[in-house]
Amino acid sequence: MSDTISSISVGRQGLAGFACLASDSKGRLVEEETSPTRSPFQRDRDRIIHSTAFRRLKHKTQVFVYHEGDHYRTRLTHSIEVAQIARALARAFNVDEDLAEALALSHDFGHTPFGHTGEDELNNLMANFGGFDHNAQSMRIVTKLERRYAQFDGLNLAWETVEGLVKHNGPLLGECSKGEPLPEAIKSFNELWDLDLSRHSSLEAQCAAIADDIAYNAHDLDDGLRAKLFTLEDLKDVPLISEHLDQVNALYPNLETNRIIHEIVRRQITVMVEDVINTTFENLKIINPKSCEDIRNAGETLVRFSTTMAANEKAIKAFLFKNMYRAPSVMKVRKGAKQVVRDLFETYFKDTQNMPNEWGADWVEKSICNDEQSRARLVSDFISGMTDRYAILEHQRLFDQTPELR
Repeated sequence: MSDTISSISVGRQGLAGFACLASDSKGRLVEEETSPTRSPFQRDRDRIIHSTAFRRLKHKTQVFVYHEGDHYRTRLTHSIEVAQIARALARAFNVDEDLAEALALSHDFGHTPFGHTGEDELNNLMANFGGFDHNAQSMRIVTKLERRYAQFDGLNLAWETVEGLVKHNGPLLGECSKGEPLPEAIKSFNELWDLDLSRHSSLEAQCAAIADDIAYNAHDLDDGLRAKLFTLEDLKDVPLISEHLDQVNALYPNLETNRIIHEIVRRQITVMVEDVINTTFENLKIINPKSCEDIRNAGETLVRFSTTMAANEKAIKAFLFKNMYRAPSVMKVRKGAKQVVRDLFETYFKDTQNMPNEWGADWVEKSICNDEQSRARLVSDFISGMTDRYAILEHQRLFDQTPELR
């Protein structure tokens, strides 16, 4: 192997000292030969894109059910938008863009069909069996449920990628955590491979986390306006958004509505990204980190909004919650979606042979079906992996009537 080729596998050169360096990766749970042409984080990004879970995001919704319109965001388009913002932030801080991108593209793997409605109902149904948490489910997918490779289950991602996926919203244990119970899936995997759950995640993971907030605030505003759940007039009292609306109206009088919407959304993304960059640089100056371990030991999230922008973002979320997520038409769909998830769970739990062969019969052979805990988790894994479309088709296969989700 030439020196030129062998040097490529080290990863990106010239990164900040506090970046996660691919050359210093803690490796993979199942040891593999290194690639001569891709860093560990590039390989992780590629494995994520080629996974079944990634393809399923195409037909998993954010707010609207898949058949309500071709132009509304899905989990897939959302994840791509998050990745674009995460890469921009990572580049600004001179940390590993591939790791930030991998985390952004996989952060929604564990989401159920029908958005948070499906997650809420599945969590209720799993209350006696350890509950359901989409973040823990993302980890289950990349460490166990993807069955593609000859050597291992899951995607066998690098330690830094699994750590970032599990902790991208902060520590799960210790005084810096939110004090919530640790999901069993994360607890058991952490016993197998210590993910250092009491410390903060890398700067790359923090970039992916805040990119998620920036993206969904902007595109939910876009989707809500296009769905006519609220109007431009309704935005005149929303901080930040009202400023952008005034700017656009002053610069472009009589502009058509769809262009006004786009101009508002692009301005919102820009000012939020720039605010995060400026705020984070100030935070980095204070702690002056020399390594990625210094980032983990900082005791706080460094990639964040300024105080003013955080208040604006909170106000935007409150507006969207009231006028979009709890809009009467959306609540009607939520009711039907909950019924679909509940009916499927109860039917599969009663008899796993109602599930497709690769799930039902295959697992019956492994003699887990007399164990209610294992059976419930199997059913939960199956349902959470469904797309909206597949969940509806399965319900139609098993029941005479299926709720109209529109």
